[in-house]
Amino acid sequence: MTSVDVPGHEIVGIVAANPGPLTLGGTNSWIIGREPAWLIDPGPDLESHVRALTGELKRRGGLGGVAITHDHGDHAGAIAAIRERFPAAPMAAARGAVDRVLRDGDRFGPLQALATPGHSPDHLSYLAGSVAFTGDAVLGEGSVFIAPDAGSLSGYLEGLGRLRARNPSLLLPGHGPVVHDPRGKLDQYIEHRLERERRLLEALDAGARAVAALLDAAWSDVPAGLRPAAAVTLAAHLDKLEAEGRLPVGVERPQLDGAFSVEH
Repeated sequence: MTSVDVPGHEIVGIVAANPGPLTLGGTNSWIIGREPAWLIDPGPDLESHVRALTGELKRRGGLGGVAITHDHGDHAGAIAAIRERFPAAPMAAARGAVDRVLRDGDRFGPLQALATPGHSPDHLSYLAGSVAFTGDAVLGEGSVFIAPDAGSLSGYLEGLGRLRARNPSLLLPGHGPVVHDPRGKLDQYIEHRLERERRLLEALDAGARAVAALLDAAWSDVPAGLRPAAAVTLAAHLDKLEAEGRLPVGVERPQLDGAFSVEH
């Protein structure tokens, strides 16, 4: 088990053994407080991970509740296992079979929910004092893919802006290391999305219409193994341009069925 201490805060991260191109070193499950402690994202359904979470939660005086950033399997897969071990602890998320459905601004124990859709429509980040738990809205390194749901990219940019306006001192992401320069990271994330859009518009203005040509132009820096994820985000960018009346006719759309799993 790998753990991540957060100096100056009663917070520890436990990293699941599910590394990969999209999960980086593994999923971070965060535990905050004592008597009781609160869990942000139980992570994947791996026995070693559940055992590590259970041990840390018991050392901290039990579990007050579980807050889920979004329902992808690498973040929420261990819900049933945690429920079995802590049956009295409520589960909260933006959707699904949970004890409490949260909306933007709602409080749950020491946490306040902040809607940050984009990676998934149900995505929430959580604020605890000056610390933000960002799930897959902001990673410790690299960027995230944006799901092609109606308004997802616009909603994502708005969510990042609102998170930036809260001026957190630390970002504790769902994957990757702690972010000690939140404003710099959030500015970088917003600029990254806008730069992708600029490159995409340049390619469209130059006459590119095929998915492969658009990916070559706007996602030329993406490794081959992450090309399917880039295609997902391309679809979200095209949806945004269409909604804004800026998408030319005849643009090929990515065929996403079976091409990429958002379950990581």
